[in-house]
Amino acid sequence: MAPRVVVVAGPTAAGKSDAALRLCEERGGEIVSCDSLQVHRGFDIGSAKPSTAERARVRHHLVDVAAADEDYSAARYLEAARAALDDIAGRGRLAVVVGGTGLYLRALLHGLAPAPPRDPVLRARLDALAARFGDVRLWRHLRRVDPPAAARIAPRDRLRVVRALEVFHLTGRPLSTHHGTGEQPLAGFVVRTYVLDPGQPALRPRVERRTAAMLEAGLVEEARRLLERHGEVRALAAIGYREAVAHLRGALPGEQLPRAIVASTMQYAKRQRTWFRHQVAGAFWYTDGAALRDAARAWLDEEAA
Repeated sequence: MAPRVVVVAGPTAAGKSDAALRLCEERGGEIVSCDSLQVHRGFDIGSAKPSTAERARVRHHLVDVAAADEDYSAARYLEAARAALDDIAGRGRLAVVVGGTGLYLRALLHGLAPAPPRDPVLRARLDALAARFGDVRLWRHLRRVDPPAAARIAPRDRLRVVRALEVFHLTGRPLSTHHGTGEQPLAGFVVRTYVLDPGQPALRPRVERRTAAMLEAGLVEEARRLLERHGEVRALAAIGYREAVAHLRGALPGEQLPRAIVASTMQYAKRQRTWFRHQVAGAFWYTDGAALRDAARAWLDEEAA
């Protein structure tokens, strides 16, 4: 029988990592991270990266595999994550994929469609529009031509917005419609996806507590070190780091910093929720981590019965 893989997805701060850790400890599993920020070394506090103690409890894959200034793509994640699944299965262990980066999850499970090469002239024109009118204006254009892509890309993630628009203008088709064309789905495994989502009202206090803990742990200092050492790297545009950099530059007062991070995080969680609901067919949704683990255990026990 093909090895089983449990996927624990969902919005940020929902409790995915804790649920996955507990399941792995119970079932002899290993975690394959599905987080586009945790792949980068040095981005520890703001990415909610698993601690040294947590990594001692359960082996983690795809954490700290790229330099802070490295451009880590979904294609690289696809190759590395599938290799990790093969390695884990080869040792007779359970693989639990956990994270909230929808594009990485789709790449892992369904593969990536071929896309046109980059067009420097078009990219320069789109970058100029963003510089003149703002990143949000460019993102609104993307929302008009490719709503599914806009739903999973942050308005200020200029690099991904530009790429999505580039594909649209070069091919005449939205980036989201390229999915399914020429992809190579994951083979040799039986996968079940669980989405952990306590809902927007219940999520907010969790986000507030986590934001306070990150700031107390030194998020601003971490952002300062990364900025001084690597400059304006792409990952510093991620939520938490973006606000911390704005504070360091005097654009965001300290008393407004926690509120700004919470607001951005809640907006991101809403986009994640929308993406998983429309892009992950057949997923099982739970509001509570314990209930999710119960369901995953029952599914895994079917194999042994």
